[in-house]
Amino acid sequence: MKIICSKSNLLNGVNTVSKAVPSKTTMSILECILIDANKGEIKLTANDMELGIETVIDGEIIEKGIIALDAKIFLEMVRKLPDNDVTIETDATYKATITCEKAKFNIVGKSGEDFSYLPQIERSESIIISQFTLKEIIRQTIFSIADNFTNKILTGELFEINGDVLKVVSSDGLRISLRKIQLKNSYPAKKVIVPGKTLNEVSKILAGDIDKDVNIFFTDKHILFEFDNTTVVSRLIEGEYLKIDNILSADYETKIKLNKKEFLGCIDRSTLLIKEGDKKPIILNILDDMMELKMNSIVGSLDEELDISKMGKDLMIGFDPKFLIDALKVIDDEEIEIKLLNSKAPCFIKDDDENYIYLILPVTFSNV
Repeated sequence: MKIICSKSNLLNGVNTVSKAVPSKTTMSILECILIDANKGEIKLTANDMELGIETVIDGEIIEKGIIALDAKIFLEMVRKLPDNDVTIETDATYKATITCEKAKFNIVGKSGEDFSYLPQIERSESIIISQFTLKEIIRQTIFSIADNFTNKILTGELFEINGDVLKVVSSDGLRISLRKIQLKNSYPAKKVIVPGKTLNEVSKILAGDIDKDVNIFFTDKHILFEFDNTTVVSRLIEGEYLKIDNILSADYETKIKLNKKEFLGCIDRSTLLIKEGDKKPIILNILDDMMELKMNSIVGSLDEELDISKMGKDLMIGFDPKFLIDALKVIDDEEIEIKLLNSKAPCFIKDDDENYIYLILPVTFSNV
């Protein structure tokens, strides 16, 4: 094999697919990136058997061929090359020579025939969504997935399609994040659980252009994202997701409206009083036209007031400040609405059309 491509194209391609290289594996071939120049294009692939990424880069094929190169070494080599054209040449013993200007590396590769290719996914009807929208949906929900495997289902996000509406839900058991968007077309009903790791990596790769689309295909076991010159294939998480409809339609007895930026700033200031590892709640004391925010810790205390518009009963309730911050940071509205029932029931932060809903469970606290 002999190929020539620019360093920038090569580095972008290697960076993209390396997100699917496993950090630990007993199969050394999975630690590699496959370079396949057999079908008139230069294709790079990585696959950890749960997540696979494939991308095509521009370049010139002088001699067809295929080889697998250690991903970590290859990526570092490409990063440190001069900003010029790179030539990759291999021989029958799988030795690769990588040349750029006066720099020349020789590394030993592996046979490409041993590589685990991405599963073949039937590309029937896809849902189409803009790169910007998908990137935003992930940003606005990914923070509330579970980060452990006690309940594997909660390490993923529910993608539910009903006609022309896509609903994306995440939860770690203490909070729920929901985003709902209108699709350009109507599709058959579908429910799948997509691993959080997959969505994180897709979000990193997406340029986020509003005028570029992502095609998403589903099978019973896989989801496929296709955009630009890149394909991402992931196994789905099997099982039944939380039934959240009844939870999200709960009653409330107190409703407040307030400035999001002011609320976020106050909660953010309160975290200055929390040492790492401590779990101190921020106390919200909701009165007629004002809300008191209090934080007490061994470091010190905070007492601040915010103007609000309130309907319903007065209420004192405590929350993990991090959970409030995570939700408020991804809401773009200037003014937000919070609905509450009592000091032991979750709060709901939602817009009028329920295009976003954030449910957060309260925490107990000593009287202040």
